[in-house]
Amino acid sequence: MEIKKIIAGIYGANCYIIMDKKTNEAVVLDPGGDVQDIVDVIDNMGAKVKYILLTHGHVDHTSGVAELKAITNAIVCISSKDDDLINAGEYLFGPLIKGGADKLLRDGDIIKVSNLEFTCIDTPGHTPGGMSFLIENHAFTGDTLFAGSIGRTDFAGGDFNTIISSIKSKLLCLDGDTIVYPGHGPYSTINNEKLNNPFL
Repeated sequence: MEIKKIIAGIYGANCYIIMDKKTNEAVVLDPGGDVQDIVDVIDNMGAKVKYILLTHGHVDHTSGVAELKAITNAIVCISSKDDDLINAGEYLFGPLIKGGADKLLRDGDIIKVSNLEFTCIDTPGHTPGGMSFLIENHAFTGDTLFAGSIGRTDFAGGDFNTIISSIKSKLLCLDGDTIVYPGHGPYSTINNEKLNNPFL
């Protein structure tokens, strides 16, 4: 497995390309803008993008979706709750693609890309439909859990108690060596967050 991070869009969101090195099939997670930069990395990797996975529906994570889908014809996946908020035109949500996502994700769903399996983990709080993705010992947490912090809860649909519950019940129970790949900022591990995150 190969993982590449691109800091994309005007808000500097982390976009990730995760590729099976045996087949070059890949997913792009949270393409928040600067699509040509993302495509350049895809091309350099020789990646064949099968899915676009979205941790949540905020504009800084979705702005590049339509353009990237037009280039790759990948399947766009997001939770139903955040897809609904995008389609309703809720403040700070979207854009996505006309007609909404191709696949709506639920807790426990598994997205298979060649030999890679992404387990969908429902982690609401930053948004109602926040979703984290676990593959082996790599957790892509979007704007739920950051290195030393947590996602904001003062936007539409956010809730502080819910995000704390999501982190404690769904993420901190993962193996301590699990690498945390957040939606902004540097990497961390579950153990680091247990020991050092002041919100937890």
